[in-house]
Parts: sequence; structure tokens; C-alpha cells
Amino acid sequence: MFVLKIAFSPIYRYELPEGHRFPMVKYDLLPEQLCYEGTATEGNFFHPEPVDEATILLTHTQEYWGKLRSQGLSVKEARAIGFPMTPRLVERGRHIAGGTIQCALYAREYGVSLNIAGGTHHAFSYKGEGFCVFNDIAIAANYLLHHGISRRILIVDLDVHQGNGTAEIFAHEPRVFTFSMHGAKNYPHRKEQSDLDLGLPDHTGDAAYLSLLRNALPRLLDEVQPDQVFYLSGVDVLADDKLGRLSLSMAGCRERDRFVLETCRRYGIPVAVSMGGGYAERLSRIIEAHANTFRLAAEIFF
Repeated sequence: MFVLKIAFSPIYRYELPEGHRFPMVKYDLLPEQLCYEGTATEGNFFHPEPVDEATILLTHTQEYWGKLRSQGLSVKEARAIGFPMTPRLVERGRHIAGGTIQCALYAREYGVSLNIAGGTHHAFSYKGEGFCVFNDIAIAANYLLHHGISRRILIVDLDVHQGNGTAEIFAHEPRVFTFSMHGAKNYPHRKEQSDLDLGLPDHTGDAAYLSLLRNALPRLLDEVQPDQVFYLSGVDVLADDKLGRLSLSMAGCRERDRFVLETCRRYGIPVAVSMGGGYAERLSRIIEAHANTFRLAAEIFF
């Protein structure tokens, strides 16, 4: 039986100062859109519990967690994250990470599960940056490994920005293979080394992007032989994204998601999806691109 399970909590939307460029409102509008169009109902959503300290410490250092818990980050450390630091922001990150863990467990039952938020791949083991406090996918992957639920994990990071924090966290973990396909000249300017990095030139369009992905993903599934995939489906690859620098169309972004989800289903590998970035000028474009990921999950796995 197929059940579309979607992680969402009102705490996902964090109130930011007027004019801040990070579109937090999308976390409210996306569930509304999915329910309005019939892709999901209220029964498909679950409210994740915050991840506990022991699970956080499987991924993040005691020193970093202590600073977050006590609101002890320096001005420089908080500036690197990019959000005003409050206890609520830390709680938000804990709920997002808890949602990605639960999505991974649901995916092992139903084939796929999606988090309305997440994809916080710029959080390192010892610091945060780039709007990322905790690394939700890394926390979930380490949870599965620690509890013996998974033995081999593939992280497919297709956000336009390299997953530098994820690469650092798993640099010496052979059970996790990190694959990042991103803009070569985009943030972060100093990149970490993933197990496979595909850095793309500015203005890469649909044909070149999809050709590289279609060549890489099946080969990785054959070579890595994962029993769990985490997919970071950032929509900042769109041509009109303010922080992107690639040139995918809406149709190309949708085809990207279709290929990843259909390939995972064909291989019989559960896939947990985190949303990642999206910074188009028009909010409606961001919502449409993210909604496509959920529509395809329902279509492909139903």
C-alpha cells in the first residue's frame, strides 16, 4: 500500500527581519498548494519531533552543539549562518532534522517520503553556515547507520550549491557516498571534496544537465549499491533563481526530479527527499518547482 508521508511543522517558518532574502513563507504556502490541488490531504502530513541530543552528537561536535544550546555562538559564527540566532531557530533545526529521520524510516516502508524543509547541507560537523544550523541529511544518515537500520547510503545532492558540510562530515565514512552536482563558480567559493563532485559551468541548461545526471546516477547505484538514498532536490537550479547561475527551465527541473525518483523506484531503493534552496524572484515559481517534486513522488510511487 502506498502512503505519501510528508514532514511539516509550523516551526519550519522562522520570522525574519523585513526584506530578508530567504523566502521562509514557502514553508507555509507549499503544504497549502499541495492540499488545494489534491496532491496531498491533511492526513499525509506528520509533525516531526525534535531530534534529541544523543542523535545530534552522532553528527555535530559537542562544542558546536553546546554553543547552539546556550546561544553562545560568536557574532562571526552567527553571521556565517545568516539568520538571527534565537532558541527558536535551534528548535526549528532540531524539528527539521527529526523530520528527515522520520522520512527515511517512512521511505523504507513506502518507498518515498518528503520533508517540506531540510537540505541544510552547508552545516559542518563543527559549525553552521549558508542558512544551515544542523545538517539534517547527515543527522538522518548517521541515525540509520548507528541503529543498524542501513548499511550503505547514497546522498544525491542536486541543489545548485555544493554540499560542503555534508562532504566534510562524511569525508572518512566509507558507508556514506556523497554525490554533489552544482554550479562550479557558485557558493561556497571554497569547496570540500565529495566522493563525486560534478561542478557545472554557469548557464548550464537542461540538455547538458540531464545528460550528466542520467549518466551518473545509475552508475552510482550500481557501484555503491546503497540501501537508502537521500535526495536534496533544491530548485535553485532554475534559470531565474537569484542565487543560482544555472539555466534549467521549469520542465528541466521537473525532469530532473522525475529521473531521480523513477530511478530509485526502479532499483527498489527507498528515497528520502529534502527540499533545499529556491530563490526565484517570483515566489510562485519557487512553490511550483517544489510542488512538482511532491506531484512526481505521488505519481511515480502510487
